[in-house]
Amino acid sequence: MEAGSEPLPLDILITNVVCVFRVRCHLDLRHIALKGANVMYKRDEGKVVMKLRRPRVTATIWSSGKIISTGATSEDEAKIGARKCARCLQKLGFQVRFGAFRVVNVLAVCSMPFEIRLPDFTKQQRPLASYEPELHPAVNFKIKPLTASMQIFSTGSITITASNVARAAQAVEHVYPLVLASRKGT
Repeated sequence: MEAGSEPLPLDILITNVVCVFRVRCHLDLRHIALKGANVMYKRDEGKVVMKLRRPRVTATIWSSGKIISTGATSEDEAKIGARKCARCLQKLGFQVRFGAFRVVNVLAVCSMPFEIRLPDFTKQQRPLASYEPELHPAVNFKIKPLTASMQIFSTGSITITASNVARAAQAVEHVYPLVLASRKGT
């Protein structure tokens, strides 16, 4: 960046938050499928899928009490959705104790206000960036200290996968000066 110029504010849109939690009791999947609302019993896979409307999350429930929740658009919304799912199970008669909640994956999208020359970007960031235009139209870029992975498209669109929302934002801050050096028109 040029001296004295301020970086543009970038909007990072969180599209999916995946979390895991436990209810610390054995669950009868058949009972949940028969008595629960908005559930699908997948007997061959040994799980029940429960969908909540508000917040809009989908919970995958196993008989061991482990539950994976997807579809939330923030960490707070993911926790609220997880607690509502546990409450639904409690109303079905299970001795539920909500615990071991953690966010395991965040998917975010960010759009740069310029286009990017992907071959130049890949040459400059060679060990961290890989670009195979015959296989995929984006550069795969990994930031190991943040445990974040990015797909950078020539249009300036970036898809970020990180372990939490803060790390996704840090990944965008980290990659912004790198893609700025490879923007089209310079």
